[in-house]
Amino acid sequence: MLGDISIARNIYIACGYTDMRKSIDGLAALIQQKFQLDPFTPTLFLFCGKRCDRIKALLWEPDGFLLLYKRLANGKFQWPRNEDELKPITWQQFRWLMEGLKPEQQVKIKPAKSADFC
Repeated sequence: MLGDISIARNIYIACGYTDMRKSIDGLAALIQQKFQLDPFTPTLFLFCGKRCDRIKALLWEPDGFLLLYKRLANGKFQWPRNEDELKPITWQQFRWLMEGLKPEQQVKIKPAKSADFC
């Protein structure tokens, strides 16, 4: 099915800056040459440019590549910039990123134990 990203078994985020002029072939070559991964697997690869208001996502489907492009009207993505590597993230982290949050949340609400009460 066209654009069904739920087929992705893994999600990788390309930390740092990516030239957003790259198309499918350029991004696939980047995945192969720079990160030594196979772009022809059901994996969602995410890329962001310097402006942080747009991302590209590359996904291999059984019949070819799917290239998704998202540009925010307001705000910026909280993209990790301190590393020049490909970093695996979870579906929850992907959801946080799409909601404008950082993929790595610093504070987490701890689950309560049944004996904890006032």
